Amino acid sequence: MATCSWLRSCGSLRYPLVRPRRRLLPRPGCWASGRAPLRTYAPGPGGLPAALLRTDSFVGGRWLPAAAVFPVLDPASGAELGRVADCGATEARGAVDAAYKAFCSWRGVSAKERSSLLRKWYDLMIQNKDDLAKIITAESGKPLKESQGEILYSAFFLEWFSEEARRVYGDVICTPAKEKRALVLKQPVGVAAVITPLANQAGIPPGVYNVIPCSQRKAKDVGEALCTHPLVSKISFTGSTATGKILLHHAADSVKRVSMELGGHAPFIVFDSANVDQAVAGAMASKFRNSGQTCVCSNRFLVQRGIHDSFVKKFAEAIKTNLHVGNGFEERTTQGPLINEKAVEKVEKHVSDALSKGATVVTGGKRHQLGKNFFEPTLLSNITQDMLCSHEETFGPLAPVIKFDTEEEAVAIANATDVGLAGYFYSQDPAQIWRVAEQLEVGMVGVNEGLISSVECPFGGMKQSGLGREGSKYGIDEYLELKYVCFGGL
Repeated sequence: MATCSWLRSCGSLRYPLVRPRRRLLPRPGCWASGRAPLRTYAPGPGGLPAALLRTDSFVGGRWLPAAAVFPVLDPASGAELGRVADCGATEARGAVDAAYKAFCSWRGVSAKERSSLLRKWYDLMIQNKDDLAKIITAESGKPLKESQGEILYSAFFLEWFSEEARRVYGDVICTPAKEKRALVLKQPVGVAAVITPLANQAGIPPGVYNVIPCSQRKAKDVGEALCTHPLVSKISFTGSTATGKILLHHAADSVKRVSMELGGHAPFIVFDSANVDQAVAGAMASKFRNSGQTCVCSNRFLVQRGIHDSFVKKFAEAIKTNLHVGNGFEERTTQGPLINEKAVEKVEKHVSDALSKGATVVTGGKRHQLGKNFFEPTLLSNITQDMLCSHEETFGPLAPVIKFDTEEEAVAIANATDVGLAGYFYSQDPAQIWRVAEQLEVGMVGVNEGLISSVECPFGGMKQSGLGREGSKYGIDEYLELKYVCFGGL
């Protein structure tokens, strides 16, 4: 597989990630070839040196400038961090051509050699993890400790697949005919167009990895160019469900393989039998990472009537005691800014809608005094099903609590959505744990656990949350074709 990666305006994407999402990396020493003059990069609040970022596209092993650039802003201060190459459809098609040319020889490289290169890439990320984390914090605003964790999580995928690369096994099938033998081979799917967080090189041949940054304005044209290019065999996208549907439509015309990690609306259910303190700790971990801006963040808190008041009280105390809003480079900060003012406006809209329909602010509820992109960690009670936060993903530091009476009611509320990425619930009843885990219509379930992502486990959702899985032994199958070979006359 060779890749042609499309990175949109850094501030416009969601990551999730947990998952790691959309960065331009890293310092010059990490790159194998293609040195080019660097654009200027003003030192940010963390003292980022000018040499830390590459801002051109990377195609065929060379750094290539574009005819236009777009600004990347610090969401904490609004200051311009730098100007990045604004590539269009022409550059995207050139990257695909370079990737296909590279694939023709890369496909013959042994699994052991590919494994060694991925391992080298992993080692380089670990060596440069502190610098890479600073870039993420400058661009996204998230606390530096979270950025450091994001880099490690990203690197662990490289480590995992460097090992899995040597375990892509086929099958031998017994046929009813004695004179025949049947084999199943697994072969690389071909050029993959991927919206990806990383652009690091580790001695990987020119053209195998290409990076095409573009602004939101050009995203539609670039996405269409990649999805309709005849040499692209695979599309992988992480982002909104609405955009995913558009890309699926384009990919359908040429029947391309697709992986989609789209929107979520994760329920967090607390049953009467739950350990309340444990549930509050899980709620804090699940809700407020990256200020609620991950696709697996809990978006709705469903709490059974018997422990509702106790949970809300302790949750509010935990928010007030443990969360500190500030610049991501400050040691004390746990909650950075939202990615832009549009994201803040959506949180405001959900809060005002809920309050207009009878909800109560337990803590927070408004923009933070630090600046226009900061919002207070907010807990609302008396939430009902007719409120926007009950049926839309907020993607911000808002925790709405819905009171319920029965298990059946909770499951019905949790499943009353057209997306199903992650879900969480707390219970000490073994029978209930099995029932609810099986009934929740999500791709990933946390049982008495608020942090569930792991490179060894399949990441992905049901319904309109996407197609396919990332990570684990299942993730590599998304990039492989099965070929059945029948030998006759033996």
